[in-house]
Amino acid sequence: MDAMFDICYLSPDGNNVEPDDIPKTKDNVWILGKKYSAVQDLDRIRRDISSIIWCTYRKGFVPIGDEGLTSDKGWGCMLRCGQMVLGVALVRIHLSSDWVWTPETRDPTYLKIVQRFEERKQAPYSIHQVALMGACEGKEVGQWFGPNTVAQVLKKLVVYDKWSSLVIHVALDNTVVKEDILQQCIVNNDRGDSSDNPDNIIVSDWMPLLLIVPLRLGLSEINPVYIDGLKICFQSPQSVGVIGGKPNQALYLIGCVGDEVVYLDPHTTQRSGLVENKITDEQKEMDCTYHCKYASRIPMLSMDPSVAVCFLCRTKRDFDELCITIENKLMQESQPLFEICEKRPAHWGPSINDIDLQNTTLFTEFEEVDRQFDDSDEEFEIL
Repeated sequence: MDAMFDICYLSPDGNNVEPDDIPKTKDNVWILGKKYSAVQDLDRIRRDISSIIWCTYRKGFVPIGDEGLTSDKGWGCMLRCGQMVLGVALVRIHLSSDWVWTPETRDPTYLKIVQRFEERKQAPYSIHQVALMGACEGKEVGQWFGPNTVAQVLKKLVVYDKWSSLVIHVALDNTVVKEDILQQCIVNNDRGDSSDNPDNIIVSDWMPLLLIVPLRLGLSEINPVYIDGLKICFQSPQSVGVIGGKPNQALYLIGCVGDEVVYLDPHTTQRSGLVENKITDEQKEMDCTYHCKYASRIPMLSMDPSVAVCFLCRTKRDFDELCITIENKLMQESQPLFEICEKRPAHWGPSINDIDLQNTTLFTEFEEVDRQFDDSDEEFEIL
């Protein structure tokens, strides 16, 4: 679908029919770890959903790769879902978990965040950066990504963007290893020369953590035994959603209500453009294309079994609370989604957290990547 989004998103469709985004139910609605009443909080739910940076297919951007692709329609939906997870994380870190967007918003920090996802080669998380880094993971430009691939790509890209102040950890083998995460996130600063620290105490700082856990929750269909575990993840205060979808379509799953998941859909093709400082009418209009007023829903059992659950721990306390949730709730399920352990299993070998910054040309000079482009929408990658 090709579309240009309405600048203010204030009216429903032409028939004035109330959208069926949130059901009229007594069940709690959970969006990105927050609990709402479907009846009493409908406006607040929609306000918070519209504040999420919505990444969709784009057309008319600077060509990528040997084939000179100027649109990611048909192949970029999983990449866009990864961008949305990262966008939520950056907003929570640099603004707040309660931050609200409106069409009039011109907050410089917000603009700095959204500019990172524009279709520019220089933007740290543009479709160009994600697609070309995907080539390093064996996915040529124009090929489908799976949830694990997009997680690995984002993990590498944040290393280059110091402003983001974020560490991404991708858990392996359905196991979260505390030791590996603490090694990545705890930064010891020797402040002995400071007059504020006369005892030469080494102070530990925490780098905000985006934890991504790729999972396979069934063969061709999701196994019902995992549904309660997914609900626990969506209800965690640290939740920043799930990268997943339904067969043939990647979707950004932002929450749940009853036995349904609530999602944002990247399958709308919009033109490319720059928000910059949001001064001109065109820039204001472009900013509004990064926000969607209404979410959608599908039954949890209709999800594709390949997913990646995502959590943001802004502080060490957040991480400790998440660990307690995993240990006391998730691992008490008859079939836990994943596990947590203190130490790295011996048979895994050494941890590799460092990214080799010397062997890449990203952000300076872009390599030309051979690819085989398949524009069909028949299936997405099975992990």
